Amino acid sequence: MIEEFTLSDSIIKLLDELPTNNLTVKVLKALDFVVPGEWNNVVGCDRTIEFVTGESDSDRIRDIRNRAIELYNDGDSNYQSALWLYQTIDNADRALGAAAMANKVGEKIGFLGFLKKLTPKADTTQSVDLCLKIVTELIAYSQLNGLPVLNPGEFVTQLRDNYQGSSLMRMGALVAIDGVLPLGPDFLKKVQEMLDGEGSSAFEKNPVFGAVSNFIPGDDKLGFIGDTFGAVQGWMDDVVGSVGLTPQGIFDSIGGFLDLSDDALDFVAAFLDQSTDYYRHTGIQTVARKLILQAAEEV
Repeated sequence: MIEEFTLSDSIIKLLDELPTNNLTVKVLKALDFVVPGEWNNVVGCDRTIEFVTGESDSDRIRDIRNRAIELYNDGDSNYQSALWLYQTIDNADRALGAAAMANKVGEKIGFLGFLKKLTPKADTTQSVDLCLKIVTELIAYSQLNGLPVLNPGEFVTQLRDNYQGSSLMRMGALVAIDGVLPLGPDFLKKVQEMLDGEGSSAFEKNPVFGAVSNFIPGDDKLGFIGDTFGAVQGWMDDVVGSVGLTPQGIFDSIGGFLDLSDDALDFVAAFLDQSTDYYRHTGIQTVARKLILQAAEEV
């Protein structure tokens, strides 16, 4: 079951309660080398307003904050809806991570082999998770920018040309800890094989797909997912190639604060799915940036 996101939570509360140094933050900081210098963990509403706008006058900051609250609560805006998408995909990660972990345990420990039969294949679970996160990103970006749902080609153009800061950090982390780390350097090939082979059967019982499918345009939902993954493949491959991203390299960066040895790489990605919420964390920051920029223009 996917945990409900409380839309009544104010953007002020969400920003003020962002953690400064939990496991999610440690992992994102360790992955800075994937998209160097792009992410600052700015927390707190007023601090975020200062960072985004460059404002230092307290009265001006107060006016921007008040207008941001009004915009966020406006039923005609898509700020809460976009944030719901980021929250939903991250909540589901916990269940998907648990399933992948159980499958890996069943593979590694003989007398627990029954777990392997009861849980989805870990590579399938991780591949579905990656695809759904990419599609969720496309939909959330479209909503934040007041656009109809972009087609995959339009989205990858936006990804290449306009992504920065927390948004680019989120996508860099996606490639690292939802692509390369669980599936290996040939993760793009494995995901495509899943789409071509298992297809709809891999998605039909997935709680995230059930939650976000109404946002996916057209009747052929799986076709849209496949087209989106296909469009973003080139960008992801460029990210991997630009920094020589490998599972061992990722673990070397994050392993210092994980109580897991480097011979347990199979478990690391599933553990991170259960223990971090980087999509929600950076999603709040992405939504806040767009919201604050609009508020600053209007006051």
